[in-house]
Amino acid sequence: MFWRKAVMSSRHRTQALQLSLLFIVLTSFSFMVHTISYYLTGSHSSQIPLESPCIPKKNLVFLKTHKTASSTILNILYRYGEAHNLTFALPFYDHLGYPERFKAGYVKNFDMNRPGQFNILCNHMRFYHPEVKKVVPSDSFYFSIVRDPIRLAESSFAYYRFYSPAFKKADSLDEFAASAESNYKGLELNNHYARNLMWFDFGHDNNMEDVPGYVNTILAQLDRIFGLVLVAEYFDESLILLKEALCWNLEDVVYFKLNARSSNSVAPMNASTMERLQAWNHLDWRLYSHYNASFWQRVSNYGTQKMERDVAQLKALSHRLASVCLQINNSTGFGASKPMAHAAGTAKLLGYVLKANLSGDDLELCHRMVLPEKQHLTLLQRRQYPKTPPVGK
Repeated sequence: MFWRKAVMSSRHRTQALQLSLLFIVLTSFSFMVHTISYYLTGSHSSQIPLESPCIPKKNLVFLKTHKTASSTILNILYRYGEAHNLTFALPFYDHLGYPERFKAGYVKNFDMNRPGQFNILCNHMRFYHPEVKKVVPSDSFYFSIVRDPIRLAESSFAYYRFYSPAFKKADSLDEFAASAESNYKGLELNNHYARNLMWFDFGHDNNMEDVPGYVNTILAQLDRIFGLVLVAEYFDESLILLKEALCWNLEDVVYFKLNARSSNSVAPMNASTMERLQAWNHLDWRLYSHYNASFWQRVSNYGTQKMERDVAQLKALSHRLASVCLQINNSTGFGASKPMAHAAGTAKLLGYVLKANLSGDDLELCHRMVLPEKQHLTLLQRRQYPKTPPVGK
C-alpha cells in the first residue's frame, strides 16, 4: 500500500513537472510572438505605457468666485458630497468670513489638532492658501472658475448696486463706467464688488496697478496651486474637463443652471462702456486672458472631437433629467421658470417648477438639482451637525 501511494505520488510529481514545463514553453512562445509583432508593426513607438487605474478625487477645494456660474458648480459638489458621505468645511452662516481673507477658524467645528479633517471646501471665501491648507488634506485638488470681466461687471452692478458705494452713485452701468475713477474709493466697504472682483476673490489687491512683473508673479503662484480653472462662457466644456480631472462619471456633473437672471434684467452695453469696463477691471482681464488660454490648451489636449461628443452627451443627459424633473417650457424645450425671492439689487433671479407627481428617489434627486444655495446649505448643516442650530438661527 505504501509503495502504491509512493508510485502514485511519483506519477503526480512527474505530471505536475510536465505541466509546468508546458506552461513555460507556451508562455515563452506567446511572449516571443508578441515581441515580434510589437516591433514589426512599429507599435512600440506609439503605445502609451499602462497607467494606474483612475481613482475619483474626493478631497476638493473650489474657490467660488462671484457671478461666474459658481452656484451651479456648488450644487454639483453638494450633491456629490452627499452621495459619497463626504465631510464639508461648512461656514457658520452662508460664507467663510468673506470679504476678509479666509481663516481656518471660519469653518464650523474646525479643530486645530485635526488638520485636514474636511473633504470639501467650497463656499464663498476670499482665498488665502496658508489657512486653507489647515482645513483640507494635503492631496486636495484645487479648482475655480473665471468669467469675461465685462460681463461680470454688468452682473455685479445688477446684483450689488445697493451694496457698493461706487455703484450707488450711478443710475446706470453706462454712467458708472464713465465716472468710475471719480466715484470709486478703494477702501470703502463693499467697493470690491465694483472693481477687479475676481482678482479680489483670488485673495489679491484689487486696486493694485499692473506694475512690471506683479501680475505674472501672481499668476505663476496661482498656477502652482490650482489644478484647473474653468471658464464660465464655456460651461459644458468646463464640466467635461472637471470630470476628467476628478475622474468622475458624466452623471456626477449633470446640472440645471442655478441662480440665473431673467434675460430682460441683463443690461445692454455699448462699445464705449465695454471698453471702459475692460480697462477699469484690468487685473481681472489679465486673469481671465491667462486662464482662457490655458483652458483652450486643455481642450486641445483633450481632443476637439472627443470634447464635442462628450458635451453632446452631457446636454442630452441634462435634458433627459429635465424631462423627468421639470415642467417643460414649450418655447425652449427646457424647464419652466419662476421668479425667486432674493435681495440682489435689480437682478431678477429664476428658479424651476418641478413636476407635481414626483415621488421617492426621483423627488429627492430633482429637489436637490433645483435647490437654491442657501436652502441646500441648511440641509447640509442639519445632516453634518444634527445637534446644532441650522444656518441663520
